[in-house]
Amino acid sequence: MKGRTLSAQDVVFGFGAHSSISDGPELLRMTEQADRDGLDLFSLSDHPYIGERLDAYATVGYILGRTQRLAGFANVTNLPTRPPAMLARAVTALSSLSGGRVVLGMGAGGLWDRIADMGVPRLTPGAAVDAFEEAIVLVKKLCGGGAPVTFQGRYYQVNNLAPAPVPAPPIWTGSVGAKSLAATGRVADGWIPGHAADWLSPRYRESRPVIDAAAAAAGRDTRAVRTVFNFPGHITARPLAATREPGTGRWVGGSVEQWIEELTGAVVEHGAGGFMLFSPAGGTTDLVSLGRWANEIVPAVREAVTKETHRI
Repeated sequence: MKGRTLSAQDVVFGFGAHSSISDGPELLRMTEQADRDGLDLFSLSDHPYIGERLDAYATVGYILGRTQRLAGFANVTNLPTRPPAMLARAVTALSSLSGGRVVLGMGAGGLWDRIADMGVPRLTPGAAVDAFEEAIVLVKKLCGGGAPVTFQGRYYQVNNLAPAPVPAPPIWTGSVGAKSLAATGRVADGWIPGHAADWLSPRYRESRPVIDAAAAAAGRDTRAVRTVFNFPGHITARPLAATREPGTGRWVGGSVEQWIEELTGAVVEHGAGGFMLFSPAGGTTDLVSLGRWANEIVPAVREAVTKETHRI
């Protein structure tokens, strides 16, 4: 079940889902269709305190076993409920069994009232970000083989623990605040700006420079941290007069041709590294739209980006 490795240079295309237990059969149909149609990845939200939701990691593992090339990830992992040493074991096992078809999405945790309901000690926002960066460092140490790891952090500790003989998967974060963004620049491989925060949004314009400055200060190439956009919108039969909302500037969608133009520009002019399709309301897209995304929009964007790159 070897999948295509997600290299730093590739632009990746996928779709995201917020799936309840009753949505399981539909999610399987969608991921199997996406796999056949050549999409790169799918994602699931990770809210383990919501009883009706499918568990992200159990579901990702099951779907990877039902597909051939599609990669999967939690968008993003609720770190406070998943200790990093166990998280490292989970993602290296998934990577080994699937031929590398996994990404590790990481978040510091946001809904602390709900997280605390699960018996997890509450952290201040600053402490949660410190723990988040510490966890990414520890996960990487516990991947790729080598000597046993002893790690004595403020929040996480392991003693003489052997790393898995599997490389670390790409680690993409859902960072928002300046401190978290800087951590992303120092130690992560990708950044997901958040719902509908695209390359023209204030969040992107204000946040990406923080990541780049931290990456450069750590001696990293800023291009090593890709930006992957959670991107909701309608795919319409006819062109729309305006593809973005007045005032907010948010993308609302458009015809296939309008999507192709917009996404090609995002890659060529703004350095976008990937796109996860969501419904216009921000939830799981429908099966028809997913098919149009995979078969009409994505191949055309890939071709257009290739042509523009060769021209440059």
